[in-house]
Amino acid sequence: MENTNAYFVQWFRKVSPYIHAHRGKTFVILIPGECLAQPDFINIVSDIAILQALGVKVVVVHGARLQIDEELSQAGFSSSFHNGVRITERDHLSFILKAVGIARWRLEALFSSGLPNSPMYGAKLKIRSGNLITAMPQGILDGIDHQMTGKVRSVDVQTIKNILNDNALALLSPLGYSITGEVFNLSFADVGISVAVALQADKALIYNDDGPIYDKSGTLFRQLTLAQCETFLTEETEHAPSNSYFSLRAGYKACKKGVPRSHIISSSEDGTLLNELFTRDGSGTMVYRDSYETTRPARLQDVAGILNLISPLEEKGILVKRSRELLENEIDYFTVLEKDGLVIGCAALYPFAGTPAGELACVAVMKEYQKGGRARKLLNYVEEQAGKLGLEAIYVLTTRTSHWFIEQGFEESTVEELPASRKALYNFQRNSKVLVKNI
Repeated sequence: MENTNAYFVQWFRKVSPYIHAHRGKTFVILIPGECLAQPDFINIVSDIAILQALGVKVVVVHGARLQIDEELSQAGFSSSFHNGVRITERDHLSFILKAVGIARWRLEALFSSGLPNSPMYGAKLKIRSGNLITAMPQGILDGIDHQMTGKVRSVDVQTIKNILNDNALALLSPLGYSITGEVFNLSFADVGISVAVALQADKALIYNDDGPIYDKSGTLFRQLTLAQCETFLTEETEHAPSNSYFSLRAGYKACKKGVPRSHIISSSEDGTLLNELFTRDGSGTMVYRDSYETTRPARLQDVAGILNLISPLEEKGILVKRSRELLENEIDYFTVLEKDGLVIGCAALYPFAGTPAGELACVAVMKEYQKGGRARKLLNYVEEQAGKLGLEAIYVLTTRTSHWFIEQGFEESTVEELPASRKALYNFQRNSKVLVKNI
């Protein structure tokens, strides 16, 4: 029992930075109609409810393609498609409205559930919706009249913000209303992307039912820049597009239009939403427009993250112990490697007074990221900074990692060759090896 409690406490502490990071942010979650039909869909609803309880402002946009197909089939109809978009015949519209309505009502019912011994117990979610999307006809494309298929003309941003500020969840269906009083069938991806862009959402999270996204050689994609995503989508068009293709294309479009990050997550695996948002490496595929991993000068607010990195190494005697106060005073000497808002690596460069040399110290990378060349990335950044300061040599004093530094171009030196100011502070009890690299 004691080990279980300790594990729970450590887990909670690891999750807490993400809780702080996501609180108050706006997430738009896109759920295809196929996902609604899965037997464990209630788990997805529960996970979304947890997000809302943790202070995230949540907009849910649902699809209904599967439900529409079933409704039309029962009525003896079938749809034609153009580039993956349904051609909505006017005679089919009533069946489409019924299918969308049933999907939406099911979602509202699930978000309203709260049985004891279930994750939804005590949630008491407020669900708000309405005529929040103004639509216009898709028109004639490639000579094909799309009839009652429309596209988003505008989003009622202020009303959605009012819903979110009232601690309610905004639920949007793939329907839009025109200024002439007509209703149009919309692509749920078009609605989700338009809403995310209009709200300046922090993230778009898009479910698919295909599982994780792999390239043609079987490599799992965890992160894709916009350029990488565009290349992947171009290559995928050579084959029959999958649901993952359409999900990834939606994520790409959202980022292209200004959403910082889109996450493609699988509805076929339990808990992917929480894993993607509350663990370092996530469980899906992220498309991003900014730098996911950033090397930058440290700031005061990074002190806690740096302490978390170096404390285990200090306890093992690998690094010299530094107090929080000392770190705060010396923060301008530090460089950090940041991943998704978390400090995963650090290094410090201390110039020696009166000489064109400095000391590299406090090099540390989080254990989970030590095999990705990140220490080398930190070293490259520090060397660039040293060059800008006019330094000609960098010294390092180490007890355990001399081989790694030699591999990076450092050469063995002696205590006697240290600049006088540093030689006077040399700790003979630690007996550190002295290495130097000319830059």
